[in-house]
Amino acid sequence: MVRLDDNGDALIRVRDLDKTYRRGGQDVHVLRGLNLSVDEGEFVAFMGPSGSGKTTLLNLLGGLDLPTAGSITVAGDEITHLSGPKLAHWRARHVGFIFQMYNLLPVLTAFQNVELPLLLTRLSKAQRRRHVETALGLVGLKDRTDYYPRQLSGGQEQRVAIARAIVADPTFLLCDEPTGDLDRRSADEVLALLSGLASRYGKTVLMVTHDPRAAERAEVVLHLEKGALVEGTTSGPEGNGPTSKPAET
Repeated sequence: MVRLDDNGDALIRVRDLDKTYRRGGQDVHVLRGLNLSVDEGEFVAFMGPSGSGKTTLLNLLGGLDLPTAGSITVAGDEITHLSGPKLAHWRARHVGFIFQMYNLLPVLTAFQNVELPLLLTRLSKAQRRRHVETALGLVGLKDRTDYYPRQLSGGQEQRVAIARAIVADPTFLLCDEPTGDLDRRSADEVLALLSGLASRYGKTVLMVTHDPRAAERAEVVLHLEKGALVEGTTSGPEGNGPTSKPAET
C-alpha cells in the first residue's frame, strides 16, 4: 500500500526528502520534506504541473541525483549513503529506466538494444540470449528480434525500451512520461504492458505523467505541487478509474 507516512516494511521508503538547486545566486527548493512508502508490486503514477518536482523525484529514486537532505531506502539499502561505483552498481542491479524518447541506439537491432544492460554482467552469451528472448517475448516483440529502431513503430520502440528495462530483472521500474510521444492506441498498449508487469509479475512501477488517461492505469495517483505531495487518489472499487483520497501526512 502506498502511504505518505512511515511504513517500515515498504519496498521503497522516502523520509524528509529535500532537494535544493543553486541557480543565479538563489536557492531553488524543488522538493520539501517529502515522505513516501511504496510496497512491492504497486503501480504508482505521479502527476503535477511543470516544475513541481516529479522528474527530480524520479531521478533521486533512481540514484541519478542525490538529495540535499533526507533519505531514500530501497529493499533495505539506503542509497543516499552510496556514491560513485557503489551507486552505479546498485542502480544497474535494482532500477529499470523507461524514458519518453526510448533512447534506443539506432545502429543496434532490437535484440542488441535489449542485451546492452546484460553486457555488464557475468552471464554467458547463451544466458544473455535466453534473457533477451524472454524479455522481448513479454512485450510481444519476439518476432522483431533482428529489426532496427527505424524499422519499428513508436509503440514498438517503446516496448523494446521496456524489454531493455526489465531484462536484468530490476527491483523496480522508473518511467518518465513513457507514453508522451505515442498515439493513443500505442500508448494504451504500453500502459497495459506496464500494468501487467505490476499485476502479473509483481514489478513495482513508478511513473511520471501529464496524461490523466495514463494515470488511470495506475493503482495509486499521487500529485506533486511545489515539491510536496498534496493529494492522492486510488483506483475505484469497480475499476472505473481513480477516486479521491486525502493525502496522509
